Amino acid sequence: MRVPEPFAPRLIPAIFLCVLLNLLMAWPGNGQAWAATAATSYKAGWHAFHSLLKNQDKASQRSAWSQVEEHFRRAYAGDPEGSYAPKSLFYLGRVHEELGLRSNRKDDFIRAVDYFQRMSTRFPNHAWTDDSLLRKAKINLERLGEKDLAYVDLLLIVHNHKKGDMHAQAQAMLLDLDRKNAGLPPQAPALQPVMSGPPSARASGVVRPEVKTIGLASLNDIRHRSSSDYTRVVIDVDAEVEFRYQLLQPNASQGLPHRLFIDLQSTKLAGGPARTLSVSDGILSGIRAAQNQPDVARVVLDFQDLQNYHVFTLPDPYRVVVDVYATERKPQALAQAKPVQGAAAGDVPLAVSASPGAVGELIEQLGLTVHTVMIDAGHGGKDPGAVAYGLKEKNIVLSLALKVGQRLKSKGFNVIYTRTTDVFIPLEERTAMANVQKADMFVSIHVNANRKTEIHGLETYSLNLARTQDAVRVAARENAVSEKRISDLQVILTDLMLNSKVRESTDLAKFVQSATIASVKRSYNLKDHGTREAPFYVLMGAKMPSILVEAGYLTNKNEANRLRNPRYQDMLADGIVQGVLEYKKKIERYASL
Repeated sequence: MRVPEPFAPRLIPAIFLCVLLNLLMAWPGNGQAWAATAATSYKAGWHAFHSLLKNQDKASQRSAWSQVEEHFRRAYAGDPEGSYAPKSLFYLGRVHEELGLRSNRKDDFIRAVDYFQRMSTRFPNHAWTDDSLLRKAKINLERLGEKDLAYVDLLLIVHNHKKGDMHAQAQAMLLDLDRKNAGLPPQAPALQPVMSGPPSARASGVVRPEVKTIGLASLNDIRHRSSSDYTRVVIDVDAEVEFRYQLLQPNASQGLPHRLFIDLQSTKLAGGPARTLSVSDGILSGIRAAQNQPDVARVVLDFQDLQNYHVFTLPDPYRVVVDVYATERKPQALAQAKPVQGAAAGDVPLAVSASPGAVGELIEQLGLTVHTVMIDAGHGGKDPGAVAYGLKEKNIVLSLALKVGQRLKSKGFNVIYTRTTDVFIPLEERTAMANVQKADMFVSIHVNANRKTEIHGLETYSLNLARTQDAVRVAARENAVSEKRISDLQVILTDLMLNSKVRESTDLAKFVQSATIASVKRSYNLKDHGTREAPFYVLMGAKMPSILVEAGYLTNKNEANRLRNPRYQDMLADGIVQGVLEYKKKIERYASL
C-alpha cells in the first residue's frame, strides 16, 4: 500500500499560492480592472433598466427585473468604494421599488427601502443621496405606513441637502405632514421654527406660532444661566406669540457689545415699567426689557462675547429659549515635539512632551476625559412623572440618582446633581446647569410607563431624531407634550444637533445600556430594549455627551416591585456606573494613541 505524503509539504505551496494571489489582487492594475468591470456592469444595468420601463409586457415579469438587478449587484460588488457604487445601490433600490409597484408585495418595498438606506448611509455626501432619502420616505409614507420614519428622512433632506434638487419637494411634504398632524388643510404655511448660526449669518428672523393669541400675551419672567463660554436665556410668555429677533454687531467706538433683541408681538410686559438687569457671570452682561410699542414687548440681551447662537421655542408653557456660545479657549501646546514621521506637508502634529503628566493635562484640556458628571433625577416637585402601584417616578429616580452619584464619587469623579430633594426644575434648565458648570457628562435618570402593562425592560436614549413610534411616545411623555408636538421639535432639533455631542452620546448610551443589563441579569431576567434615539427637551443644547436612562416600566407590576427594592436599585446603579467607567476608558485609550 502506498503511504500518503505528509500534509505539510503540500500545504506550503498552497500557502505560497494564496499569498501570490493576494499580491496579484492588490496590484494597482487590478483596481483599474475592477473599476472597468463595475462601469461595464453599471452601464449595462442602466440601459436594461430604462429599456424595461418602456416595455410594459416584459416589465410585468419578475425574472426580467432579476436580470437587471444582477447587473447592478455585479457593479457594486466589483468596486464597492468606486464611483459607480452609490449609483448601483440607488438602482438596486429602484429595481425593487418598480417590482413593488407591480407586485404590491410588501417585501419588495422593504428591500427597496433597505437599498436606499444603504446608499444614503454609506455615501451621505453623494449627489444622489437626497434622491435615495426622498424615495425611501415616499415608500415608507405611501406603501409601508411608516409616517414617522418618512418624517425623519424628509428632515434629513431639508437639513443636510439644502442645495439638492429634492430639497423643495421634501420641504413641501414636511409642511403637509405637519398640517395634517395639526388637523389643518394641506396648504404650506410660511413657518420657520428655529433660527441659528454664527453672528455673520442669519442676523435676523421671524418665528410665527401655529395658533394666534386672542388679546395680549404677558411676558412674565426672564431667566438665565451663564458661564465664561455659554449662556442660556429663557423668556417666559403665557401664550404662543409671533416674535422677530435681530443681532447687532458690537460698536467699539460707542462701547457697545454684541446685542440680540427680541420683539414679542401682541405681548405686554407683566408689571408694566421697563426693567434692566446687570449680570456679572460669564458672557452675558445685561438684560433689558421694555414695552417698545403698545403691543410689542422688547427684550435686549447684551453679550461680552459671541460666536454662535440658537433661538428656538418650547411649548406647554410657551417660552423662547436663546442659547449663546462664546469662543472657547484652545489648549496651548505643552511642549515642542519632533514632527510625526510620515506626516503630510501642511499637517500640524499635536505637540506633547514625553511626560505622562503633560499628556494627561493635554487630554484634559481637549475634553478627552471625564472628571465631572452631572446626574439628573427626572421630574420632581409638582411633576410626579409616571405614577403606578403606589409609586411615583420622581421618588424612584431620585433614590437611584443618589446611588449612582455616591458610587461615582467613590471612583474619583466630581459629581453634581440637578436636584437632591423633591423640587421642580424646568427641563430647559437642567442641561443649562450642566453647561454652566462645565460637566463632562450628563446622565438623566427616569422610569418608563406604557398603557400596555405587560411591557417591561430597560432602554437608554441619546438625543437625535426619533426613528420609531415608541421613541416618539417616550419623548412625548418625558417632554410633557402631545405626540403631534414631536414633529415640530424634530425640526428644531436638526439645527440644535450641530452643537451636540451626538456620536459621543450614542457611544455612552451603548456602554451604559450594556453594563446595566449585565449587572441586573445576574439576578433578574431584565428585557434589553437596547439604545434608542429621540428628541428630549432635557438633553437639548448639552455641550457634553448626554443620555437618558429609562430604568424600567413602572406600569408593569413585577418591574414596579423591583424598582421599589433598594437592592434592585443598587444593581441598576452599579451597571450605570460601570457603563460610565467603560466609556471613560474608551475615550482615554483613544486619546492616548
